[in-house]
Amino acid sequence: MQHTKPYSFYVLIILQFLLGVGAVFGGVFLILDPSGEMLKMPIEMLETSPFNSFFIPGMILLLSLGVYPLIITVALITKWEFNFMKKLALFKDKHWAWNHSLYIGFATIIWITTQIYMIQDVHVIHIVYIGWGLLIQIFTLVPGVQAYFTVNRTTHDQYILSNQEEQALLKR
Repeated sequence: MQHTKPYSFYVLIILQFLLGVGAVFGGVFLILDPSGEMLKMPIEMLETSPFNSFFIPGMILLLSLGVYPLIITVALITKWEFNFMKKLALFKDKHWAWNHSLYIGFATIIWITTQIYMIQDVHVIHIVYIGWGLLIQIFTLVPGVQAYFTVNRTTHDQYILSNQEEQALLKR
């Protein structure tokens, strides 16, 4: 039985890729200009945070929401095998990249929630990125995407087949 990529797979790839690209640019700009002026972010935003410049937040942004989602985008597309990342997967019946896609959704929401808490202010962009994180989680959890990333195909196919047979019997 051939498994094609569902439409929702492509939406997930776009969400991950755009998050990664945006965060790489944002992180690099914050590292290059820790005062935040390049991005029109006043340093006063950090008064209630533990940071006195945007350098550390820029590094965290670059790596956790920039490079990481880009790596996961490639892994989702290629189903790249990486034993270390497999060990970090909570759902062993799914490819490790699927697990990490879910983690990125959580990381995005946690990043923005922490940012809101630290700067003690909410902007429209915060709501957008919380929604973005939720969309990543939703599209990662779509049944077709889950089925596509199920590692043990035989068991999954048998389940689908038995489900179809059961439906056929119920129709009789």
